[in-house]
Amino acid sequence: MQRQLARKHIMLQGINMAYYDEGAGDPIILLHGFPDSADVWRKMAPLLINDGYRIIAPDLRGFGESDAPIAVGSYKIKYLMQDIVELKQRLALDGPIKLVGHDWGAILGWCLITFYPEHFSSFVPLSVGHPKAYANDGGFEQQKKGWYTMAFQSEKFAEKMFSQNDWAVLRLFSENDPEADSNWIPDLSRPGRFTAALNLYRANLKPTKVKVPFPPTEIPVFGIFGKSDPYLSSAQMAASSKYVGGPFSWQAIKGTHWLPLDKPELVAELITNFYNLPLPDVKSTLKTTEAKTWDKLLHVAKKIKD
Repeated sequence: MQRQLARKHIMLQGINMAYYDEGAGDPIILLHGFPDSADVWRKMAPLLINDGYRIIAPDLRGFGESDAPIAVGSYKIKYLMQDIVELKQRLALDGPIKLVGHDWGAILGWCLITFYPEHFSSFVPLSVGHPKAYANDGGFEQQKKGWYTMAFQSEKFAEKMFSQNDWAVLRLFSENDPEADSNWIPDLSRPGRFTAALNLYRANLKPTKVKVPFPPTEIPVFGIFGKSDPYLSSAQMAASSKYVGGPFSWQAIKGTHWLPLDKPELVAELITNFYNLPLPDVKSTLKTTEAKTWDKLLHVAKKIKD
C-alpha cells in the first residue's frame, strides 16, 4: 500500500510554501520540476522513508499548493534558491544535508550546490545535467529535443497553444502520460497557474539573459538519466563532469523523463547506494593552484547570490 503523505504550510519571507515533511533520520530535500508538484515524489518518498530517511519535498513557488506570484521576475532562480535555503533554516536543518532534484528541480539543485555549497553534502540530479553542460554540450540532439523551451517564451500564445482543445498539445508533448489527467491538467487549469509554471522558463531562459560566472562545486554529485528521455540528450548529463570540482558520476537507466514516477524503486535504490559510498574530502585532494582558483570563484558566487 502506498503511504499517504500530508502537506504542511509555512510562511517564508517571499511566499507561503507547501511541503511534505515525513520520516525520521538523515534529511533529504527533494525538488520537483515542470509541470509537477511535490506529488511527483509520491512513489519514491515512501521508499526513502522506509530506508530510514526524512524527506522534505516542497511545492516550488507557482506549483502545487504554494503561492504563485504574478510577476515573471518572481521566478528567477535566485528567488527559488532563497526559498529552499530559508525553508531549510526554518525547519532547523542545520549543517549540510542531502539534495535530490528532477527537471527544473535538478537545475535549481545545481545552482544551490554552486552558490550555497555550505548547506548541502551531496546532490543527485535526475534527467538534467549541469546548466553549462546543457547549454554547451547537449549537441544538436538537445537543440531538437528542447524546442519547447523557446515556445514557452511566447506569453499568452504558449498558454493558448498548449491548453486549447482539452490540452491536446500538452498531451502530445507529454506523450499522453497518465500524469496529465491525474495531476498536471487539474493543477495547471487553476487561474494563473499555467502562466506561473511557464514563468520558470521566461524568467531564466531568455536568449538575451546576461551570462554570469558559474564556479565549479566540490559537492559530490551522482546523476541519473533515462535512456528514452524525449526532452534531454545524454550528452548534457555526461558532460557535467567538465563543470564540477568534486566527485561526479552518472548512470543511464531504462526509462523516460519522469523517473521518480516510472522507476521509483530503481531510482531510490541507486540513490541510497550512492549515499552508502564513502565521500572523499574533495578540496584536500585539489592541487594548490586549483584550490586557490576554486576559492576565488566561490567568492564571486557569494556576490552573485547576494
